[in-house]
Amino acid sequence: MTKRWRVAGINFSHMHMGDLLRQVSEHPFADIVGICDEQPDAMRATIEALQIPPSDVFTDYQSCMESTKPDLVILCPPTGEHALWVERVAPYGAHLFVEKPFAGSLADADRMIAAVGAAGTQMMINWPIRWEPCYYTTWRLIDQGAIGDMIEVHHYGGNRGPLYHGADKVEIEPTAEAKNRSWWYKLQSGGGSLRDYLGYGVTIGTWFNGGQIPIDVTAVTTQTPGLEVDEHSITVARYQNGLSKFETRWGTFTDPWIHQPQPKCGFVVRGTAGTISAYDYESTVRVQTKDQPEGYDHPVAHLPSGEQNGVQYLITRLENGLPIEGPLSPEIARIGQQIIDTAIQSAEEKRTVPLRT
Repeated sequence: MTKRWRVAGINFSHMHMGDLLRQVSEHPFADIVGICDEQPDAMRATIEALQIPPSDVFTDYQSCMESTKPDLVILCPPTGEHALWVERVAPYGAHLFVEKPFAGSLADADRMIAAVGAAGTQMMINWPIRWEPCYYTTWRLIDQGAIGDMIEVHHYGGNRGPLYHGADKVEIEPTAEAKNRSWWYKLQSGGGSLRDYLGYGVTIGTWFNGGQIPIDVTAVTTQTPGLEVDEHSITVARYQNGLSKFETRWGTFTDPWIHQPQPKCGFVVRGTAGTISAYDYESTVRVQTKDQPEGYDHPVAHLPSGEQNGVQYLITRLENGLPIEGPLSPEIARIGQQIIDTAIQSAEEKRTVPLRT
């Protein structure tokens, strides 16, 4: 490393902010120079956990940016406000680390891309499961041609619900009142299981399938009485060479980082010469090939040094002048956003919809 990277965290609406700032605190060449949220209580747990001094705590993003002059800003606003916050922060010239999902809509995603383009900076969309060795291994096997050309992706993703855990996966038991207050359960803010988890499936799936774009999308959701957003969705995307399926669920029987629920959270992919199944947090992936149709357990590969979590990856890439690649790139994430927007329209109109452009 040729420098120390100055990092600020702005907007704590997504509970992952605490986890991401911990990654900064553990990075040997990065410093937390400021944190900011309009609601001081939202920052309290992180201040205590990481011992952030009062001088580095702000409630106004402009003061934070002007005082700390960060090289990199982590943004964790509600999904529906991603474009707003990127447009606010990008002109200051910092690179941006946006916690998933990409945006509240395809139009918002394009606003974000335009804002960082005008600023001449880079933007990374962080999908936490990108850092799971099982999915990195799956991509490596696909990239090496182990299962031939990709023709199907199946994903089941979710957890008990976004209010059942906080930073560092601390368990919480939410009340009905807490759900009604939370942006996660408000349609206008980008809430709902489809908006929360479909991005994982279709963005990682697009990485797996080499950037293929579907022709059309069919989606259905369930509505829980008393809630304005879905807690369960199934999306089918039709490609030139077949169908892929993506299912999202708030309300799994258990959280996958504690006990894998059934169905198991993860991916099953099929190519012209084999298949791979990979599930959250597991130490092997299951592979079938024409030579070994009975299948075998393939050990997961270690993530490259300096790219073992989101903060490490972005700093390494920026330090070495390397592009942001795969599902972390706006290019691949935008294809995922196209599928999400089309799925939302399909579920609302109860029909198959051509992919939105």
